[in-house]
Amino acid sequence: MDGTALAAGSGAAHRAVSMQRAAAVAAGNALEFYDFLTFTFFAIQIGRCFFPETLTSRGLLASLATFGIGFVTRPLGGIVIGRIGDRQGRKPALLWSFGLMGAGIVGVALTPSYAQIGLAAPLLLILFRLLQGFALGGEVGPSTAYLLEAAPSGRAGFYVSLQAASQGLAVLASGLVGFVLASLLTAAQLDSWGWRVAFLLGASVVPVGLYIRARLPETAPRTAVQAGSTAVAAGGRAPRLHRAVSPVFIIAALLASGAMTITNYVVSYLSTYAQDTLRFSAHFAFGATITQGLAITVVAPLAGLWCDRLGYRRMLVFGFVMLLLLAVPSYLALNAIRQPWAVYVLAGLLPSFQYCGVVALFVWMADSLPAPVRSSGISVLYAFAIAIFGGTTQFVVKALIDMTGSPMVPAWYMTTAVAVGAVALLAARAGARAIRPVRA
Repeated sequence: MDGTALAAGSGAAHRAVSMQRAAAVAAGNALEFYDFLTFTFFAIQIGRCFFPETLTSRGLLASLATFGIGFVTRPLGGIVIGRIGDRQGRKPALLWSFGLMGAGIVGVALTPSYAQIGLAAPLLLILFRLLQGFALGGEVGPSTAYLLEAAPSGRAGFYVSLQAASQGLAVLASGLVGFVLASLLTAAQLDSWGWRVAFLLGASVVPVGLYIRARLPETAPRTAVQAGSTAVAAGGRAPRLHRAVSPVFIIAALLASGAMTITNYVVSYLSTYAQDTLRFSAHFAFGATITQGLAITVVAPLAGLWCDRLGYRRMLVFGFVMLLLLAVPSYLALNAIRQPWAVYVLAGLLPSFQYCGVVALFVWMADSLPAPVRSSGISVLYAFAIAIFGGTTQFVVKALIDMTGSPMVPAWYMTTAVAVGAVALLAARAGARAIRPVRA
């Protein structure tokens, strides 16, 4: 299956989707990632609010564990909402994921502290994180499928890159909100209620996002949706991922996605790393988040354009190789310099190369999956990879730093993951499915 087949398979719906509406899908995706990722950027403050100081050092490990819990339900969301995207259409799936994320973010923002309601506070926090994880697990597949099917001929890479760029916008928005709050509020105010403001800002946009998504045209090929619905109605089975693609592709996609998600959450941890390991103030630490978000937002669309021009095989190789070469030297330099500007350079450098790989990886997966399983396939593969690898990354990195005393743990953890992902992609190319350039 190449890009030409994808474009043709979308039919009239494909031609009806404008760039503005594709951007609206990406904007909704950005809001969902903002709602989910804001938790990690306020991990220290949330730890102090919901966990007693006697539990762990400042509650940070408990907070990071709760952040990781949000990944547990992502595979379930990927299965349930992703299959809605294949059976009923991409738009219903996008509405479900967005609405559930809105409920989760409001719940986190309004949950009373441990000092107010005791053990019920962290239990409610965990419940709402599970709901957020379920929602986001069902977002990535339908939104990526929608963007690919909405793309004009020759623009598949660029349109899919909007999904990745929207994640950068989410990180950027989180960083800006955190920077402003840390600048205007005292540390006590930020711990008490300031972090809640960041969550409520995201919740306030949910009604607008639901309205926009409800007005989107459908892009799923009618034949694909009808095939799945007819099979289920007749008592049969809808098309399944393991029957549509080779096991080699599934394993490679899981490991490569795992490599990129570990890299993502190691870099996202920089704001916490700057405060907890390098002992910078929250004001400086949120600057790293802003830099990371800005780099992703700028680089992702460029990577999409390069995928269309050069082919996503070359972009995958470029992204993975550069991360392997730069991770360890970057952290060595950061710990030698120990200045805020060095954190900012690292926060911009690593995501720039990472998202060259991320965009190419999304295009490869979307292009390789047949339309009847595209939404659920991307959702399940991405959700399982991020649940296994991403949800544990920050907790493991923090725990290993505490155990070893080495500030180089993030670099070595990232390098190992990227090396495994690169080997998996090489195996996939040598196996049943080659990595081909986009020709949409």
